[in-house]
Amino acid sequence: MTSSALLEIRNLEVQFGTEDGIVRAVDGVTYTIEREKTLGVVGESGCGKTVTALAIMGLVQSPPGKIANGEILYHRGEKTTDLAKLPPKGRAMRAIRGNEIAMIFQEPMTSLNPVFTIGYQIMEAIILHQRLRKKEARKQAIRMLHEVGIPLPEQRVDEYPHQLSGGMRQRAMIAMALSCNPQLLIADEPTTALDVTIQAQVLELMNALRKEFKAAIQFITHDLGVIAGMADDVAVMYLGRIVEAAPVREIFHAPQHPYTQGLMHSIPSLKRRKERLVPIEGVVPDPSDAPPGCGFEPRCPQRMEICKTQMPPLEEVAAGHTAACWLYEGKR
Repeated sequence: MTSSALLEIRNLEVQFGTEDGIVRAVDGVTYTIEREKTLGVVGESGCGKTVTALAIMGLVQSPPGKIANGEILYHRGEKTTDLAKLPPKGRAMRAIRGNEIAMIFQEPMTSLNPVFTIGYQIMEAIILHQRLRKKEARKQAIRMLHEVGIPLPEQRVDEYPHQLSGGMRQRAMIAMALSCNPQLLIADEPTTALDVTIQAQVLELMNALRKEFKAAIQFITHDLGVIAGMADDVAVMYLGRIVEAAPVREIFHAPQHPYTQGLMHSIPSLKRRKERLVPIEGVVPDPSDAPPGCGFEPRCPQRMEICKTQMPPLEEVAAGHTAACWLYEGKR
């Protein structure tokens, strides 16, 4: 552990039981979130990004899901807690979830309860975790709505989710998540349903609030453009595993894994002229029928014979830069 580490995930495995057998949605994931930094977790839909976040929050539905292996080490001062070992509905986990570690979900309209006002839903967390009276909790809810840039917060606090625009609902979700001043904020594709103008405003807001509240952020997205503007460090996931991890500048200027390189080639750029974008051929394999070797092998333009049978380890290819690829075997 480094002194700046807030959360360390070590060899995390999350499995789901299905009629076709065991599906390893998260398969040996390891990464670290530093205090007051933003870790971007990027990858295609179905790669395990959200399931990893749900495991941190103790929200993996059981059955059919379970944490089969690994550690989720949360460092609070001199105390370290393995969140993977806490009962999801136990008092210790409930004291952390929503208070010290909070999550913004992808679609606010399905996350906010339509029959309760925005203010009531923010106040609920404040009263539960901060032990404030209703009057003080209401004042704090109004203050948080003001912090996230919602106009007329004294009025909006008594409105229902359907009375707010998509951008305002997302801001209300951010206000709710930050209402107890968490150490870690997990944002699961928080701008996917927003238009580009509102998206930029929400990202700018999150960056500003991270500095103000001195929080760390785990930002989950499939959009590398968002990662470029938000993250300090990046972890690239594919088929339940981390295939590359590095500081954000390294990922964009010197991607090492063929999958990351493919993602970069598929991004449109205003700085260079191209006839057409280069897509990654094929589709992500079904996790219930994953290939025995490297999960990216069926789609990889640089695949070798060893890739079909053996999983490459995640190892350092440069200072602070790791990749899981047989291309670098013997070059480390």
